[in-house]
Amino acid sequence: MQPKAADRSRASCARTSHHVRPERGFSLIELLIVMAIIAILAAIAYPSYLNFTERSNRTDATATMTNAAQILQRCYSQTYDYTQCLIGATPAGVTGVSAAYTSPQGYYNITVVPGPANQYVITATPATTPQTEDAQCAQFTLTQAGQQSSLPSGTSQPCWGSN
Repeated sequence: MQPKAADRSRASCARTSHHVRPERGFSLIELLIVMAIIAILAAIAYPSYLNFTERSNRTDATATMTNAAQILQRCYSQTYDYTQCLIGATPAGVTGVSAAYTSPQGYYNITVVPGPANQYVITATPATTPQTEDAQCAQFTLTQAGQQSSLPSGTSQPCWGSN
């Protein structure tokens, strides 16, 4: 019995043509190009991310200091003496603040120093990273007069959120 014509044409085609399958995957060059693009984007984005994180974490210090100042002002309105506004020195029924504590998010150490009877200074210094690496705002200060400052610049604009 002779093979059918369709079977013969398939057999001859299989013998004479080279069926080439397309390659799958990426070449090494393509992979290196993609990795280089990702590295360039990361080199640009990572410092910006760190800067943004430092700036946003500064609110932990400023909000905590503002809250402490409100407590001190409320206490002063009852005692007329900031030295009586520290916890342990407050009269019964009067809310005070601790002389030293950590901010709620833990990025800053807060110290409250009452001066003469009508003055105080609240200071915030970085406690943990990334804030310890924040060279622009290494320390915040707030006084009873509402004067805001920061070190090393001495101005309040970049550190207290005014820029």
